[in-house]
Amino acid sequence: MKILITGTAGFIGFHLAKRLLDEGEVVCGVDNFNNYYSVELKEARNAILEKYATFQVRRVDLADQPSLKDVFDEFKPDVVVNLAAQAGVRYSIEHPEVYMESNMVGFLNVLECCRHANPQPKLLYASSSSVYGGIKEMPFSEDMCVDTPISLYAASKKANELMAHCYSHLYGLQTLGFRFFTVYGPWGRPDMAAWLFADAIANGKPIKVFNYGNMYRDFTYIDDIVDGLVRCIRATTLPQYDVFNIGNHRSERLLDMIEIIAKEMGSSLDEIKMDMLPMQAGDVPASYASVEKLNKAVGYEPTTPISIGMPKFIKWYKEWTHKV
Repeated sequence: MKILITGTAGFIGFHLAKRLLDEGEVVCGVDNFNNYYSVELKEARNAILEKYATFQVRRVDLADQPSLKDVFDEFKPDVVVNLAAQAGVRYSIEHPEVYMESNMVGFLNVLECCRHANPQPKLLYASSSSVYGGIKEMPFSEDMCVDTPISLYAASKKANELMAHCYSHLYGLQTLGFRFFTVYGPWGRPDMAAWLFADAIANGKPIKVFNYGNMYRDFTYIDDIVDGLVRCIRATTLPQYDVFNIGNHRSERLLDMIEIIAKEMGSSLDEIKMDMLPMQAGDVPASYASVEKLNKAVGYEPTTPISIGMPKFIKWYKEWTHKV
């Protein structure tokens, strides 16, 4: 299979590309290597992928439709996985324009390129658990109404689902959306909680703990995410349009995650400094994924609790930060 993945210099895109390359697939990566976070980290991920003879990378911005179309015309993908996006709920509060350019215009260009390709590829794309907004009933299931996002990031992801539905209905394009739940693991992003907490502990600084610690998250290890995506890439019986939760099906206490990180960093919960702060705008107190739908569709079964996954992240974090 020829698989085009956008965002291969990013966290999830890198891991998905590497898994597919290890399994003998041909992968074309598209990434603009922007400076939202460390470009050095993105280049290091890309350097690993470029060791594979069946990998090629195109340094293209999704907002640049002519250049993106050239990639499609040259590579002729069987499957497209759109993982490139401007991430982060909190960043969207201060920088809304970035989300419109990357998450809306960029996704429209991906849809257009898929629509005009001959034959049309299967399209998988990243949505987000943030679309559930302030819903209090748990676990979150795909049949819940998600028409009231509480951040622009969430609104952009809900819009992606609606745009995909239009293209499936109008042009017969197969589109499959995935609502990711708090993904973490080696090669993760520096703006994510696990990295921020480890960094603070390493430097003797206080951890910012929002909602005074009364936070729960469905922390999902990267290998479980990749397994679900690969199953859907290979599946031949999925519908023309659908949206799936992809999470760990466990809602775990934020303070328990911090305790694991502290232990792996050679400290304890009592020894680290914590600033207990109110809830941030756009954030939610809890997330918890029902993954029954994806399980029925492709046999998805997450297997990694934070007690196993978080130490793996900290091991990598120590190696990376020491190296740089």
